[in-house]
Amino acid sequence: MSLVIAMDGPSGSGKSSASKGVAKALGLRYLDTGAMYRAMTWWMLQAGVPVEDAEAVAARAGEPVLVSGTDPAAPAITVDGTDVSAPIRGREVTNAVSAVSRVPAVRERLVALQREIIGEGGIVVEGRDIGTVVAPDAPVKVYLTASEQARAERRAKDLAADPAASVTVTQAEQARRDRLDSTRKASPLAKAADAHEIDSTEMDLGEVIEAVVRLAKEQE
Repeated sequence: MSLVIAMDGPSGSGKSSASKGVAKALGLRYLDTGAMYRAMTWWMLQAGVPVEDAEAVAARAGEPVLVSGTDPAAPAITVDGTDVSAPIRGREVTNAVSAVSRVPAVRERLVALQREIIGEGGIVVEGRDIGTVVAPDAPVKVYLTASEQARAERRAKDLAADPAASVTVTQAEQARRDRLDSTRKASPLAKAADAHEIDSTEMDLGEVIEAVVRLAKEQE
């Protein structure tokens, strides 16, 4: 299949679960572009690179070898051969990823990798700039959102193992990240003009998946 579904939206909107569910339902591949930026951020932190220093990040952005899996049932991502699927979801990486992802050299490298994977077709791609920058010609574009409270509650649940990740703390960190992602010069978080906006605040996962699958089938 040549179908490409672009799923954009802020943190906690449910993009990952919905994207994987849609990919499974339609027999498509799945790509989490956010995981690629997280993996790059994890590597920078491990290497001792000051992530707030854009020049320092840019100077080393070409070093790590990132490989993204596309199986929606078992998505994985490795850095220099190490599976980092778990550590990239921690608060340290989460709170640093906006600083790394705003660096043009990082975005240029990862967008090129993303387009290479997308080029094979038959894929659901999630991120923050898929419909606007990475795959602007995708036939199905979705902008998934939810209220700040709902997003914070979902994210805090994901971070349940971290006692410091209360809903209040998570919402504050989330608001900061939203602000940084929406105001960066390189590929800011934005809704594509032709994207279908879905507010998942009052929807369960199954309803969101069904809505996106319906949009995809309308393209057949």
